[in-house]
Amino acid sequence: MARIPEGGSLVKNAVQGPPGFQIGNVFVLAGVPMVMRGMMDDVVPRLRTGAVVIARTVRVEGAGEGVIAEPLANLAKANPDLSLGSYPFFGPEGYGSNLVVRGRDAARVEATVEALIAALADIGAKSITRIEA
Repeated sequence: MARIPEGGSLVKNAVQGPPGFQIGNVFVLAGVPMVMRGMMDDVVPRLRTGAVVIARTVRVEGAGEGVIAEPLANLAKANPDLSLGSYPFFGPEGYGSNLVVRGRDAARVEATVEALIAALADIGAKSITRIEA
């Protein structure tokens, strides 16, 4: 017999030993990989999927974060439902940033990427590359 939190439901253990349990969107499973794999047959049908997050990257070379900060901040303020990030790089080949736009609405992400490319061109960034995933 297993004790589980109130409101929880059992996860069947097809291999051996006690079951796991689910409470809300949290699953508590066995720590032994072979036993946990046996529990996945009962878990997989219960998993809910959410909306897909779309991510697009624009690579800017030869421009530091200080130069691109203002246009990136302006776009982030204008698009609070999107996530915009800057990931700088530096190496023998040069420096720059990978700018990432993430969101659930593909059209909004694409429009924001186009606006970002235009804003970067307006500040004089010369090497702007759209990275296709």
